[in-house]
Amino acid sequence: MKIISWNVNGIRAIQGKGFAETLAQLDGDCILLQETKAQSDQIEKALEGINGYHIYSNCAERKGYSGVTILSRHEPLLVIRDIGIAEHDREGRVIVAEFEGFYLLNVYVPNSGEALARLDYRQIWDGEFLAYLQELQSKKPVIVCGDFNVAHQEIDIARPKANYNKSSGYTQVEIDGFSRMIKAGWVDTFRHFHPDTVAYSWWSYRANARVKNIGWRIDYVLTSQTLIDKVRQAFILPDILGSDHCPVGIEIAL
Repeated sequence: MKIISWNVNGIRAIQGKGFAETLAQLDGDCILLQETKAQSDQIEKALEGINGYHIYSNCAERKGYSGVTILSRHEPLLVIRDIGIAEHDREGRVIVAEFEGFYLLNVYVPNSGEALARLDYRQIWDGEFLAYLQELQSKKPVIVCGDFNVAHQEIDIARPKANYNKSSGYTQVEIDGFSRMIKAGWVDTFRHFHPDTVAYSWWSYRANARVKNIGWRIDYVLTSQTLIDKVRQAFILPDILGSDHCPVGIEIAL
């Protein structure tokens, strides 16, 4: 099974950038999109002509904001939206597809914002999201994909010193939140296979950052410990354009 995760930074914006052709090229069995910035009817319209997938979305109450979508060639047993906490659920950040042997979770983790205005909220989110993951995992193994809005280690960011504790996505609070997931047994699949590889999944639109490869690795595929031996490869696809993020993914024998 090939699982692809991609923050598209607006599904309607990416529509005119060869999106259908790119999805065909990616050829994922499951494609998880974040930051769709649309309502369900708009997402369905944007995905018209993309055949062979069951499509499920969770949208924010606020229009043009956040949102996650799962495209799956295999029909899930069940689709779960949100994590059951009203403060978080109004932003449409989590959707889960349950399959026979595992859960597949798509997440768009909150950004701590300009001047770190939402850092306190982000800290609360990290703790409550991890608790939700642990609850899911108590039932069956989980694959977690999405934009986590944090560069976990120095290797994951081109300019660590300039951004540390100054920029959203590279504060100690956010780093610690992600570290707690790893300590709880969740496996960062890309780092598992590529411990020393410098690779990024997001680049600012400013100052030709993508051309210069001044980037951040903030998009991840994590798995329960019990699944890691089934993962055949983990990858990042920086040559796929259309968004300020690029797709990431895994191939797994399930």
